[in-house]
Amino acid sequence: MKKLTDKLYGGIDFKWWKVIVFAVAVAILTAVFLIVPVFENTSFKRMGVTLEAWIFFAIIIMANCKKPIESALKTFVFFLVSQPLIYLIQVPFSSMGWQLFGYYKYWFILTILTFPAAFIGWFITKKNWLSLLILSPVLFILTYEYISCFKHTFRHFPLLLVTAVFCLGQMILYLCAFTSNIWQKILGFILPLLAFMVVAFINPPLQLNGTNFLPDNPTLSEDAVLTMDYTGDDAPDINVSIYTTGPDSMVRISATDYGTADFTITDGDTEYHYTVNIYDDEAGHVQNEITVK
Repeated sequence: MKKLTDKLYGGIDFKWWKVIVFAVAVAILTAVFLIVPVFENTSFKRMGVTLEAWIFFAIIIMANCKKPIESALKTFVFFLVSQPLIYLIQVPFSSMGWQLFGYYKYWFILTILTFPAAFIGWFITKKNWLSLLILSPVLFILTYEYISCFKHTFRHFPLLLVTAVFCLGQMILYLCAFTSNIWQKILGFILPLLAFMVVAFINPPLQLNGTNFLPDNPTLSEDAVLTMDYTGDDAPDINVSIYTTGPDSMVRISATDYGTADFTITDGDTEYHYTVNIYDDEAGHVQNEITVK
């Protein structure tokens, strides 16, 4: 294990051209997983949706840099090249066309955040208690993912088994590579587990907060008003609001439970009626689907 971790996290000469090639190769692979139907509802398609694979790539780059500023710059450029390229490759194959880039906003914000994150993250290579503290948010994310995916695997075997094993394997790999004694390894494994239990106890079973285009692509004006078509105590825990107007009009959807809800958008003398459905797909993703009533 030590030979593997020493090679993977410190033994690779990550010149700038290698960072660019790495970013392009990963973008192409991710786009293939998102486009080719055989990968639908599999762990591989999650590479274009969730963070676990990108954490893996980022830490490889960070740990093979000699200075924190080098780590920040190379990780930032890796994301700056790979993320828009994933969307660009998908455009010819998607019914949404260039509207796909409406979803890039989330990844662009993450790309900007990689600069300070990778600068600080480089210090995990020191393999001390500070390293463990810096690594702790990543360990919590991976703990959340492997527990959630294993739970889904038990319900729909063998779906998400690859993701669950991958996330758990990453945790073990990082604790072996970036901690120097047994107590750091034990705490690095147990504390995220306890934090997960606390969060699971406090938070509702489902939390969705995202944006979506409307199915009939209306061009809403700034005067458009959205109302939910339910009242009373039986109302589902789903709320929809207008996010953007104009040619690329979008709505924001927030939900803390599965179910359906109707909503109406009034724009001048025109009314648009929709139904939103919140559900869990076979790959373990919380999905939302808007249909015209």
